[in-house]
Amino acid sequence: MASSRAVPNLEFRRLRGQRSPGEFAALVRRAAREIGEQVACDARYIGRVEAGEIRCPNYAYERVFLHMFPGLTLADLGFSARETVRGRAARGRTPRPPDPYYVNNGTTDNISTTGTNSTYSNEESDVLRRAFMTSGTVTVAAASLGFGPLPGTEALRSDLPRQRIGASEASAVEAAVRQIRLLDDRHGADGLYKRAAQPLRAAYALLDAGATTRGSTADRLAAGAGELAISVGWLAHDSGRLEDARSHYAEALATARVAGDTALEAHAFCNTSFLARDAGRHREAVRAAQAGQRAAGQVGSDRLLALLTLREAGAWAGLGDRAGCERALSRAHTLFGRGPSDRDPEWMSFFGEPELQALEAQCWSALGDWPRAARHAHRAAALQDPHFARNLALYRAQLAADLARADAPAEAAAVGEQVLDALEGDVESTRIRAMLDDTARVLGARRSTAGVASFLDRHAATAPAAAARV
Repeated sequence: MASSRAVPNLEFRRLRGQRSPGEFAALVRRAAREIGEQVACDARYIGRVEAGEIRCPNYAYERVFLHMFPGLTLADLGFSARETVRGRAARGRTPRPPDPYYVNNGTTDNISTTGTNSTYSNEESDVLRRAFMTSGTVTVAAASLGFGPLPGTEALRSDLPRQRIGASEASAVEAAVRQIRLLDDRHGADGLYKRAAQPLRAAYALLDAGATTRGSTADRLAAGAGELAISVGWLAHDSGRLEDARSHYAEALATARVAGDTALEAHAFCNTSFLARDAGRHREAVRAAQAGQRAAGQVGSDRLLALLTLREAGAWAGLGDRAGCERALSRAHTLFGRGPSDRDPEWMSFFGEPELQALEAQCWSALGDWPRAARHAHRAAALQDPHFARNLALYRAQLAADLARADAPAEAAAVGEQVLDALEGDVESTRIRAMLDDTARVLGARRSTAGVASFLDRHAATAPAAAARV
């Protein structure tokens, strides 16, 4: 169907010169290896490009072609603009369920043999337009998060010439990411989400204004904007705004794909898998975790692979597949046991033995093995650094839930009291509150057990105040 509308790509054919399609494909594969890409280019692919069937290459091939022909653009190579190809196809395309990460409309080469680009967000084209075509005046007052306006944002207006974006702007975005994560570690998400949207908008405005910036500064700015989108997405996720979180994670994934940043791509898929599991979309969670592992394979971090494999284990558990869960858990423990490395992403500072134990506890809980889940949740809480107040409260909430179902009501109530202490202090998390609500429902029938009535009464008394804060 695509070939009937195809216009031959004469520019690409001219660049092939006297080489055969097979010889030229070999040059493409060699160029890919030079920049760390893996593409299974063959004579058939070259023929499809020259016939005009592939009007715009995927991002992996784009990077390879621009490496082969420095100074040329995709237009110089005879390709159409990606926005034009996707936008036109999207208007006439029927959505392809059930995989929310795959799109192939026949006119854009969206399939990469590496696996990292073989899944593609349905939301991506809209996200790209929104993220990289920002216009209007952008003035951000982010002092409520503890830092001043991002440098340069006051001058980012659509009626002004594009300015050069430098290292100071990239540093400002990176600082915003660290600040949000620090505050989330200490306090949880509920009070931060709406305020964090301001620096996120500024970061993407900076990214748009710096579209012509190249080199390490451009890479830092894209990575920072993407990580900020994930951080804000997590705040939405943890505060129960699941659709908002899905949009932010898709935004981060789009940014990763445009920038060719596999570490950011793996992070976006990691959080997407977590979100899908929480939303009850367990097969989607499996696919996202596996896609994240393919991207992470190029990062060189065993800890990153371990976390993504734990996400996969949790998804299998949600499907009730004990064997699949156990296989993934075994792989995750092997990867984790290899220890940390210099290739571990900065955002993974939270991922130590406590988080490993907590994620395994979630798996056994989903499979209904409450005593085993409680043992792992207890280890997580016991090992957790009190500095991470939000995570400590989360692990205790998990423990209380598992103890309640493991027929240990007194112990569950005692741990629940500790979680209430955190929620009445500095921690604000809809997720933790929901877990505690569920524990209270389970313990309702055991009110006569020592300590349970006190917990239930205190929980009930704090519920209205919690609802008012949301």
